[in-house]
Parts: sequence; structure tokens; C-alpha cells
Amino acid sequence: MGSNMTMMDIVSATRLSKEDFWAKSALGLSLQRLRHNTDFTAYIAIENHRGLPEIFNERIGAEGGAEYLVFIHDDVWIEDHYFGDRVIEGLNVFDVIGVVGNKRRIRGQPSWASRGFDPATNEALWDEKGHLSGRIGHGIGPFGAISSFGPAPAECELLDGVFMAARKSKLQAADVYFDRRFAFHLYDLDFCRTARSRQLRLGTWPVCLTHQSTGDFRSPAWMESYLRYKEKWQD
Repeated sequence: MGSNMTMMDIVSATRLSKEDFWAKSALGLSLQRLRHNTDFTAYIAIENHRGLPEIFNERIGAEGGAEYLVFIHDDVWIEDHYFGDRVIEGLNVFDVIGVVGNKRRIRGQPSWASRGFDPATNEALWDEKGHLSGRIGHGIGPFGAISSFGPAPAECELLDGVFMAARKSKLQAADVYFDRRFAFHLYDLDFCRTARSRQLRLGTWPVCLTHQSTGDFRSPAWMESYLRYKEKWQD
């Protein structure tokens, strides 16, 4: 991917300073490693307190920049030497790709991997494995323990927002943007549902990543977003 033209915009946000992002964060260190074989421009919201949809939408609506957009968390190690190629390959098949997702969507679903809450404990219940797809590593360092959810590629209804990629022209043509009401939680589920309502195809694609976090599931901020999400979609 050695053209003079920027092939890909990588979009993220971090609470860190610019110096600490590039020197210490999983994503910053990963991007420095990738610079030799992937044409990209990094759009990183430094010392960020804005909601992720606002940051992501700026690149979707931008007139210039690359056709291929990658939305990714700052605590993700990119381990795939062929990262750019994988993204473009996936977006030649699907309109939006992720690394893990769910092939179905059911009423009251609180996350891409859950089918609801246990009435006795109020804990989230994993969906049946046959509906899930993809793999991702977890751990503080790169090459973390792999969570395998099911075969990929697979067409999906929901994708995990830790990593999603799309072609800008497809999102613009379908008028698909992130909803600013979901600043840090459930923005990914809402985005997937909007994309599917506009007949875009979603799917998992094999890309090697490790995520340092397991999420902020069921925090007060998450619960507030979940109630807002249910009110919007009426389920």
C-alpha cells in the first residue's frame, strides 16, 4: 500500500497528552509500528472529553481525507502486519466491518454479545455461541489471550465498537452517522442499527487485535445510555 495518497483515516480519542499517547498508549505504539507498510493519517482527539460520536462524525462528514475510515479505541494493540490490507479486503465485501459481532439482534439486547439480563442476579447473559462471530485478544500487553466467539468472516447485525471500519462514501450516501446522544456507551449498537436500517451490510473480518479493557459494562453512565437507547429504539 505504498501510494502517495492517504488510503485510510484512523480515528480515535484519548485522555492522554499528545506525548503520552504516542509514547505510552497501545494504539499510539501500534500506529508507529505500522507507518512503514500502511498509508494512513491518524486523527486522534488528544486530552479528550468530547463524546466519541462527535469525533467520529467529523471524519464521516469531511470533504477531504481518505475513503477508508477506521474507528478504534486508544487501548487497542494492532498486531496485524497487514492491517491496512485487511481493512480494505473486508470493506470490499461488507459496508461496515468489526472484529467481533453478533449475527442476530433480539429485543432488549444490551450489548453485541449479550441476549439480556439474568433476572436473579441482574448480570448480563452471553448470547448463544452459534450467533457470535470473530476473535479478539485481551490483556495489558500485546498478543493477549484470545477470546474466540465464532467463525469469521460472517454477516452480522451488531458489531463491537472497539474497532469498526467503513467506506466514507457509503456512510455519506446512506446518511449514516453516530448519534451524539450516546457519548461513550452503546454508540456502537446504535450505529449498527442505523446502518442496518439503511440496508448497509455489516460483518466481522479477521484482524489481529488485543484490547486492554473489558469495558465499563453496567456503570451508572452505561445504564443511563442503555435507557436512552431503549427509548430511542422502543425495545
